[in-house]
Amino acid sequence: MHKKIMAIVLILAMLLTFAACGTSNQSSTQTTAAAAGSAEAAAPAEEEPIACTLTIWSPSEDQDPEYGAWIVTMCEQFAELHPNWNITFNYGVCTESDAKSLIPQDLDAAADVFVYSSTGLEKLCQSNSLAQFGGTYLDQINENYSSVLVDCLTYEDGGVYGVPMTTNTYFMYYDSSVFTEEDITSLEAMLEKGKVAISLTDGFYLSCFYLANGCTFFGESGTDRAAGVDLSGDKAVAVTDYLVDLAKSENLVVASPADAISMMREGQVDAYFCGTWQAAQTEEVLGENYGVAPLPTIQINGETKQLRPFSSAKAIGVKSTTAYPEVAIPLAMYLAGYESQVYHYENRGYVPCYLSLVEDPEIQSDVVVKVDSYSVDNIAVPRASFTEMSYFWSAAESFGTAIRDGVITHENAAEQTQLFHDSSNSSGVD
Repeated sequence: MHKKIMAIVLILAMLLTFAACGTSNQSSTQTTAAAAGSAEAAAPAEEEPIACTLTIWSPSEDQDPEYGAWIVTMCEQFAELHPNWNITFNYGVCTESDAKSLIPQDLDAAADVFVYSSTGLEKLCQSNSLAQFGGTYLDQINENYSSVLVDCLTYEDGGVYGVPMTTNTYFMYYDSSVFTEEDITSLEAMLEKGKVAISLTDGFYLSCFYLANGCTFFGESGTDRAAGVDLSGDKAVAVTDYLVDLAKSENLVVASPADAISMMREGQVDAYFCGTWQAAQTEEVLGENYGVAPLPTIQINGETKQLRPFSSAKAIGVKSTTAYPEVAIPLAMYLAGYESQVYHYENRGYVPCYLSLVEDPEIQSDVVVKVDSYSVDNIAVPRASFTEMSYFWSAAESFGTAIRDGVITHENAAEQTQLFHDSSNSSGVD
């Protein structure tokens, strides 16, 4: 299963195009000469000698020996594969979510290579902090990772600014002693048999209903700022009407995933929507009845509609001003490559997203990986990184609460849905 050489062979076959994000400032931040990738990469034995120091930032768990010291191990292995490069690695701690704020604060002092969440892409691009991947590096990214994940790392200028290392979406955990394999394909069928918890007051989960019926968030790929959040018209009102009835079901439990698993432990919930982060806890609660499945379908006006979750990516990024792009770019590719994802999966449980790895029969035997990968590839929608997305989260919390509490009814559904649409596209400040 370990294919150490595969990732490096891919890297050595690539050309490099290297630019900072943001089309308006791009001309002033282009990297030239060898870093621009006008020539094919050399084999390790033929690489020009380089002595350099690279700063690497990651969450603390990825440097902790208890979890296999993933990033330290892989950086050291990368150095071994490049004997002509004398690389000194300096490690710092920074979570994926904090990177969007810490990197731009002091770009000179920031890491050359770092882990970040695609939801912070806009802030990093607005500050021209990220290197753009191009040439055959981009070809390899498009070839080896889901288009949904690549879209998550694509800014509105069309550039791709990172390499996916794992997914962030959600699906359904369920008690297989309550629901059959046929039941779990339909939310209506499930609600006839047991309690299902859904966090309707959280836009991350509420959105899957509107996405199911043709509503969009900054276009189909989440990269069209001008399109905004589309919760307008009959398609959205039909979803609101569905949710009004759903909220009345005695078997629907409106609860966060954290509360849902506690209720499942007490026997008060039989299924709930969540992502990989609660897999181990849920398996411990359900034991031999542990079930994992993609989101079910729903019936809207007599038509079957597939619930569609948001998906984002955790990625490896490279600082736009790194002094050693000829080393930093291949390192980023390696850290998100086949061997590295195997190690991360085995030592920290990160769901891999490198396509040939995901297709490995041994990996596919892990039901969480199988369902997560299916969801990303077939039903998930890229979550936009635009700052305007924040308008939706607050609007959705209020709207979902009103649905739960019965404030929104069939009589006012059209009016309330239009207000939801308007609020999702406005900061509330004139």
